[in-house]
Amino acid sequence: MGHNEDWQDWQPPETEIRRVYQPVEIHREDGTWALGRINAWWQPDDGTPWCRVHALRTGEHWMPYDPERLLLLPGAGT
Repeated sequence: MGHNEDWQDWQPPETEIRRVYQPVEIHREDGTWALGRINAWWQPDDGTPWCRVHALRTGEHWMPYDPERLLLLPGAGT
């Protein structure tokens, strides 16, 4: 079982979630890129922030934020 599968059912406490709408490009394990969005953030007391990522093929899941895998895109034009 891969790391992403381990996180599929995990969720942080609802009261600690900060909801957002952040478009992203997701660098998949197979080397391809896909459009998606982060729709929530959670910051644990001891380290790396986690985000709830929604992608077209894989659905929605929580993962530690990794700038190597998630490219934040502008949310609105100027």
